[in-house]
Amino acid sequence: MNASAVVFYILSAFILATGLLAVTSRKIFRTAIWLLFSLTGVAGLYFWLGMQFIAAVQVVVYVGGIVVLIIFSIFLTQQSGKDLPSPLRRRTVFSALAACIGFALTCLLLSRYSSFRVKESDYDFAPDMSISAIGNQLLSTSEHGYVLPFEVISILLLAAMIGCIVIAMKSKPGDK
Repeated sequence: MNASAVVFYILSAFILATGLLAVTSRKIFRTAIWLLFSLTGVAGLYFWLGMQFIAAVQVVVYVGGIVVLIIFSIFLTQQSGKDLPSPLRRRTVFSALAACIGFALTCLLLSRYSSFRVKESDYDFAPDMSISAIGNQLLSTSEHGYVLPFEVISILLLAAMIGCIVIAMKSKPGDK
């Protein structure tokens, strides 16, 4: 096993561990912090793959945008320090069973219907990774342009901000 595989396994273990902690934590603020670490690990995986622009977008949009808005909405609510309710045991068992079945189905489909063979013609394509080419492609409305996904990300951030405002505007339990 080479150093590249070791880095991949370390990043993958970090992402899985922090994702699991984000799902199982009983404090809502700690859940948001574990989500922040998990998304930062995904950005690290993108950096490791050599996709610096996608990693930067991951950090800016998800870590810097969505998670920060979630943390602000947690702080603006009146119950930011309270524990989350414990899940029902039946629901936990059902969720674990559904996850196991989904994982087994995914493995079955991948083993039966996928081929990860690389064609010789795939090596001939070398995309231009300069900043100006990425900028032109982001603002392009042609077939390979990214204006629509860029606008969808801005709508996602707007929806997250509106959600934060709605959560913050909820009245206290004693107010009418």
